[in-house]
Amino acid sequence: MRSDEIAAGLTEIDTRIGEACQAVGRDRGEVTLIAVTKTRPADDVRILCELGVRDVGENRDQEAAAKAHELAGLPLTWHFVGQLQTNKVRSVVGYADVIHSVDRLRLLEAISKEAVRQGRNVGCLIQVALDDDPSRGGARPADVLALADEVALTEGVWLGGVMAVAPLGEEPARAFAVLRDVATRVQEQHPRATMVSAGMSQDLVEAVAYGATHVRIGTALLGRRRPFVR
Repeated sequence: MRSDEIAAGLTEIDTRIGEACQAVGRDRGEVTLIAVTKTRPADDVRILCELGVRDVGENRDQEAAAKAHELAGLPLTWHFVGQLQTNKVRSVVGYADVIHSVDRLRLLEAISKEAVRQGRNVGCLIQVALDDDPSRGGARPADVLALADEVALTEGVWLGGVMAVAPLGEEPARAFAVLRDVATRVQEQHPRATMVSAGMSQDLVEAVAYGATHVRIGTALLGRRRPFVR
């Protein structure tokens, strides 16, 4: 049964997170699992919710909006973890509780305007670029603090912290060490901005070692993804 498969995946991931925390002297309760459910049916999310998962991540608005609408009655926190274009902001603000990919002032302004219009208060994480690939998004480390200051002053949003994706082909620990330094500087100015969203199926151990508070797990939890059909 699918519920048994998901329960087994969840147990395995929980064990991996627990062992990663123990290895660096952290409490397991310091790390939140975000189940990344892109390309997965709403029924998978229902099963996760029944198993106690409360944080769900999506990266495609078209898929996420329909899923969030269908599951609106469940006690879930929806995280939008993909790149966000301004023309999708109205839809994403309608369901996302936290947006992990805020990396420029224009996007922040669009989120704020829409959040105020809809009467919502949306969490924003500053996406930090840990390489020079513009297609992956993110603000340069040197620009993060100024953008964080803007988020903190902006209506309709709250500053959650920072997020990053480890660069392909690079040692994850090195990248997450940079992210930890950026997160520390942000928290010095904004003590409540404690979220550090980092680590996926393949590098969650390194992410936890360098202070991740939220890990975004899809494949290791739910199996290989199926192609998304429009």
